Amino acid sequence: MSAPCRCYLFGLSMSRELPPTQKGRHYELRAAALREFAGLRKDDEQLDPFKLARYANLLVIPFDDVKGLLSEKALKELISDGKDNWSGGACSQRLPNGKKLIILNPTHGKNRHNATLMEEISHVFLGHKPSRLQVKNRNKEGKLIARDYHAEIEEEAYSTGAAALVPYSSLKRMVAGGKSSAEIARHFNVSRALVEFRIKVSRLWDAYKEHVFRADA
Repeated sequence: MSAPCRCYLFGLSMSRELPPTQKGRHYELRAAALREFAGLRKDDEQLDPFKLARYANLLVIPFDDVKGLLSEKALKELISDGKDNWSGGACSQRLPNGKKLIILNPTHGKNRHNATLMEEISHVFLGHKPSRLQVKNRNKEGKLIARDYHAEIEEEAYSTGAAALVPYSSLKRMVAGGKSSAEIARHFNVSRALVEFRIKVSRLWDAYKEHVFRADA
């Protein structure tokens, strides 16, 4: 059972309801700090990662601006054959002004872009060392296998970013109010898949099913 918690993190003092798991609380506190940094005061306010990216020294550029620099083979891999294998990427070297370039998968929608960009922002704010993704081979399903990929770091960045986009306290309240994942997704401008991920990792799935099925009855 979760309970309101008074905490202090990165100079942030807050009082909020936290998830029931240790991992969930870890991600939630860091996500709350990100939302506070973005100037959000309410747990149901929509977070705009594209505005927050400026403070993370990230420069998001349209894919069209770089596709002319890619070979035909690379272009086909990124937007055709392998379009489902990547969401976004960050250049390893910074620009002369210190900014880091971010490129988002052009075949994905705005809602998914929000989650991808929020993950990159989380990497910066959490002080993660960039992973070096180098293609090593393909598995039996034909998907790319990369090395130097740190699963724990990627999980922390994605989960923190997801919690910043969809805070636990507002999510729990909306679930209790019978809101569907699609309605919650529209409210926060994220994908339905991200909302359902948040519901499950926050241990709210049973309550969600109960309230949604009751509303449909």
